[in-house]
Amino acid sequence: MSLRVRPEQKATLLRAAALKNTDLTDFVLRNALREAEAIIEQADHVKLSARDSQLVLDLLENPPPPNAKLRAAARAMPKSA
Repeated sequence: MSLRVRPEQKATLLRAAALKNTDLTDFVLRNALREAEAIIEQADHVKLSARDSQLVLDLLENPPPPNAKLRAAARAMPKSA
């Protein structure tokens, strides 16, 4: 990977890397990976409000009766042996 950075940006990154006693590649990679993992973690988890969480729990405990589309989908599923 190559990055184009202005000289003052590179100087800032080099200074920060030196303060962490590491090289520029390790500094940039470690911080970029940390940010990438945080973004992926956020995207992979659904966050519900208290109201929506309660609605999901209520539906799990008291599911509505199956409608025609659900019954048709169940009939269309392959039978397991």
